[in-house]
Amino acid sequence: MSEHANDFLVKEKPSKLMRKYAIPCIISLVVAALYNIVDQIYIANADYLGSFGNAANTAVFPMTVLALAIAVMIGDGACAFVSILLGRHNQDDAHKTIGNAVILTVGASVVVTLVYLLLSEPILTLFGGRVNEETFALAKEYFFWITLGMPFYMFGQAMNPIIRSDGSPRFAMVSTVAGAITNIFLDWLFIYPLHMGMMGAAVATVLGQVLTAALAIWYLFHMKAVKLEKRSFGMFPALMKQYLPLGITSFLSQASLVVSMAAVQSSTAKWGALDPVFGQPGFTQIPLAVLGIVMKFFQIAISISVGLSAGCIPVVGYNIGAQRKDRVKTLFTYLLAAEAIVGFIALFIVEVFPRGLIGIFGAANESEYYTNFAIRCFRVYLCMMPLAMVNKGTFIFLQALGKAKESMILSLVREIIFGVFLPILLPLIFALSGVLYSFPVADVLTFILSVVVILKVYKELNQASPLAA
Repeated sequence: MSEHANDFLVKEKPSKLMRKYAIPCIISLVVAALYNIVDQIYIANADYLGSFGNAANTAVFPMTVLALAIAVMIGDGACAFVSILLGRHNQDDAHKTIGNAVILTVGASVVVTLVYLLLSEPILTLFGGRVNEETFALAKEYFFWITLGMPFYMFGQAMNPIIRSDGSPRFAMVSTVAGAITNIFLDWLFIYPLHMGMMGAAVATVLGQVLTAALAIWYLFHMKAVKLEKRSFGMFPALMKQYLPLGITSFLSQASLVVSMAAVQSSTAKWGALDPVFGQPGFTQIPLAVLGIVMKFFQIAISISVGLSAGCIPVVGYNIGAQRKDRVKTLFTYLLAAEAIVGFIALFIVEVFPRGLIGIFGAANESEYYTNFAIRCFRVYLCMMPLAMVNKGTFIFLQALGKAKESMILSLVREIIFGVFLPILLPLIFALSGVLYSFPVADVLTFILSVVVILKVYKELNQASPLAA
């Protein structure tokens, strides 16, 4: 194994490196997002589950995001730090960082599982699961089985960026895709032929996650740029203090999203019950179910955005370690352009084809109110997606630059200040529609702040690099 196995990161064209790392990362994240979305599609089209099952799925989803937040804090932080260490050719700290991340992930996943099992009912109530009794019963069933798989889910997600930092983005992608394909097949088998309902959807997801985790374990013993040893697996406080802050933005961007989801979903349940249509028996679960579907589509789009930026982390970290600001600036420019393009494509889809999108989620089995609300939700709630993509890409790129403070502040402002208070305040004026308006308004306000930070970053990167060609 060459001590400088990753030196190609300062030699190949930034555009080529971005494609090499970002595309597998995008595929990995989109496929990971499809775990929950596939569950929801199968659930929605099962006539014995329908919108009740969809609403239950929506109530559980934020807790998978919170578990993901902890996993990516460890994984992304270790990925960024290991990339910087490899840029400095510091192999000793690199293998210790990875070993420590493994131990930390396992411990954290056990704690999360225990907390979820003990507090399942209040958690589901917080996220709108009690919108009616049938939804609550389905949510409890789904959440129990999903919780049992949390250690596998968190381990696979934490190791994914670490595998990318070792120069193997394709393997990271393949491990995630393999799990997702398993989930898709088992979802069909368990929900339809075997009629296992919400339990079947959850077990299918967990088994897919087990496969992804198993592949990650195999890779840890076959790393290229870093070789793990027995002494790698320990608690190293000095290293933790350096790599966890680099992952705190990933944590906050996901965890704060959970807080925002709590505000949005509880407001949706509250104002939906007061709506002349959705306040009627049999319709109360529709706003929550529809909002969950729209949020899942957004999750796919944002996964592409995060994949573009997170895929750049090993490249940026290595070039920062090698003092090549010129290459980092070029990469940032490519990233912002790509984020905007993805945002406009997603916007075109939701504005032109909302009826087709909701049709995938069992609209044929529901009332016209379900379809009409979904069309309005897609077109209003997601109307500022280009700005949302640029915002998210900026947050993560700042993290790769080691600017955890700036990234953290922007992320918290978006999800906590705007993401929580707007869905609470705007419905006081616009009722249920106020929940829909809250999302685009938050993205516009955040984009204004992001532009200020982007200009500052460009100014810093314009300083000549000592090794620039």
